[in-house]
Amino acid sequence: MMNGGRTGDNDMERDTLFLLRPDFVDGDRGPYFCPGCAELAGLLEFYPALKRVLDVRHLEFPRPRPELVELVGEENQSCPVLVLRGAPSGSGGDGLAQRAKGRFFVEGADAIARYLAGAHGTGMPH
Repeated sequence: MMNGGRTGDNDMERDTLFLLRPDFVDGDRGPYFCPGCAELAGLLEFYPALKRVLDVRHLEFPRPRPELVELVGEENQSCPVLVLRGAPSGSGGDGLAQRAKGRFFVEGADAIARYLAGAHGTGMPH
């Protein structure tokens, strides 16, 4: 499991998983949590070795989310999103990765979980 290393084509040291912080407020309502982000937080607990190979960052809810805009563009700032440090690796690519601003990324909890299973040998969602 967990093959961690591959050479990248940009300045990121590791694939970076962006999740929304829990208990965010939207307007005057909340607190809320993002179900997809919670699902991936659970996956990180099932497979703690992922925490050693991924850079996990928690973002605030309001947009714009400057860090994501800089990496993959304004149109791709939804969470959860996994921004890859280079080209997709292993069988994790399998059409799951998109490209924007010269970077590959995978969005949505299910697609990210499938990518991680192919790239790092974790279990596949069923």
